[in-house]
Amino acid sequence: MKRHDLTDEEWQRLEPLLPAQNVHGARWSDHRTVINGVFFRARTSCTWRDLPRCYGNGKTVYNRHRRWSLDGTWEQILDGLRAGCDEAEGEDWTVSADSTIVRAHQHAAGARRSSRGHPSKGAGKDHERVTKGREAPGRSRGGLTTKIHLVADRRCRPIARLTSPGQHADCPKFIALMESIRIRRRGVGRPGTKPARVLADKAYSSRANRHYLRRRGIKAVIPIKKDQAAHRANQGSKGGRPPVFDRQAYKERNTVERCVNKLRQFRAVATRYDKREAIYQGTIDVASIRIWLRHPVT
Repeated sequence: MKRHDLTDEEWQRLEPLLPAQNVHGARWSDHRTVINGVFFRARTSCTWRDLPRCYGNGKTVYNRHRRWSLDGTWEQILDGLRAGCDEAEGEDWTVSADSTIVRAHQHAAGARRSSRGHPSKGAGKDHERVTKGREAPGRSRGGLTTKIHLVADRRCRPIARLTSPGQHADCPKFIALMESIRIRRRGVGRPGTKPARVLADKAYSSRANRHYLRRRGIKAVIPIKKDQAAHRANQGSKGGRPPVFDRQAYKERNTVERCVNKLRQFRAVATRYDKREAIYQGTIDVASIRIWLRHPVT
């Protein structure tokens, strides 16, 4: 067994979640061999052509990863691995939110634009704002970058993820990130979507985000920015009461930063090589699957 291959115990947990057969009717190449190749590439960030021969044809491994990224198979497998993680933690289910910026390699540039993406006459800057940053690499001070927005639980395992161009701010993505939380039930029932508490840093402090959490009955543990506190004080009694901030609970916010560090151990996540956003999201899901295999729901 190679260093980054699945152990027998991990394979026993993963095998029941895999697709039964190819949708086109052809026989799959061995699942375990191909998935080990995908894990090897995610960990080492080697090119698909340079995969060791023990994993089979590099084109076959790439096609499997591409197909499962585009049709959501990796995400479904990940949903199966983290099923019931909210119930295991109980009523005090706590999650943390943060983001990390990833440098995009030159191989990630140059994705083709669809014919529908060309601006029509008179579209001007409005169209440019809509299409700018498609496929998620964007221009920031660090050059061509992508931002990963992440939610993690207390055991530093990824719960939800979004990607955006690197220059996008964290605050406007918070509601969409929270809406992407869907924890499958082990039995019958609706997915879990509402943690008891959300921890985040000052970048997520806004009236809209706090109102969203309050409306859903989720406790916000987010420190207020100095300018927001000063503006509230200047308004006097019209400014209302300052939001409650639990300093003791906020000490657990480092769990999402530790989760980011785990994901960045996978070199294909720490540096983006995939041109298409959906395929890069599949690479993030592959790394997340490995984390959940090592730290399963108990």
